[in-house]
Amino acid sequence: MSFFSRLPGDAGVRHAMALNKPAGRALVQLHTAVMRQPSQLSAGERELIAAYVSGLNACRYCHGVHSVTAETFGVDPALLTRMIDDLERSGLGDKWLSLMAYVRKLTLSSSRLVAADAQAVLAAGWDEQALHDAIAVVCLFNFMNRFADGHGIKGESSVFVARGKALMEGGYDPLLETLAD
Repeated sequence: MSFFSRLPGDAGVRHAMALNKPAGRALVQLHTAVMRQPSQLSAGERELIAAYVSGLNACRYCHGVHSVTAETFGVDPALLTRMIDDLERSGLGDKWLSLMAYVRKLTLSSSRLVAADAQAVLAAGWDEQALHDAIAVVCLFNFMNRFADGHGIKGESSVFVARGKALMEGGYDPLLETLAD
């Protein structure tokens, strides 16, 4: 149940976006730009980052939806669980471990980031554009986690499956239809 009487009992993020349709449309467009535009990081890898950030933040709705989306793209769901439980022992290779360590630090203690953190990612084989793209995913989902939690949006597993599959198949732009004036 949402915290807002204007939202349905089974509210999702799209319902909260509709409370301010111009802002909602801008958010959907940002999702498309960050999550689906060409990048060294595949759409599935960006969904993994989104699910990881959401798991670190304990955002039930975003973690649920984006875990399913990542899984639908082919990401092993057990990997995500291991990453949240113990990133260092998750089984990620060195290149991915460096990037996800940066993602974790940016999510949990951004003011403690130093140049050496970025240099470690670059030294592992990522370029600055890939790091930038990962940072954009982290920023977007820290925002969205607070957006969902602030509205009291929790969701259920059936919603996570439906939304996750829809995001994999159609991306984010179909949400614009629900936000038309």
